[in-house]
Amino acid sequence: QVQLVESGGGLVQFGGSLRLSCAASGSMFNIYTMRWYRQAPGKQRELVATIVGGRATTYGDSVKGRFTISRDSAKNTVYLEMTNMKPEDTAIYYCSGDIRVVNGGTIEEYWGQGTQVTVSS
Repeated sequence: QVQLVESGGGLVQFGGSLRLSCAASGSMFNIYTMRWYRQAPGKQRELVATIVGGRATTYGDSVKGRFTISRDSAKNTVYLEMTNMKPEDTAIYYCSGDIRVVNGGTIEEYWGQGTQVTVSS
């Protein structure tokens, strides 16, 4: 009933910047918590950033001071601004959200399909 679609991935040089977007669409819904994860080849999935209620944010230690998560409630879209990027940022980035469909009444976790980010050295 709710779909999350990531976009904005691609190739960027060391020290460059990239902006990822995650758009939610479908049934009438309420968004509570949104998260960005990443999965690098041969590595475990890593929590990159979290935003609660469109205000409170937390970040993984490896991206603090470089990445920023934000949300545009009017557009039902969450963003991840990535700056001063490093080769170790190379991964597939996934968006997930704790979302309640209005006519359902329960909060469920939804996932996007991911977008590839590659940083050259």
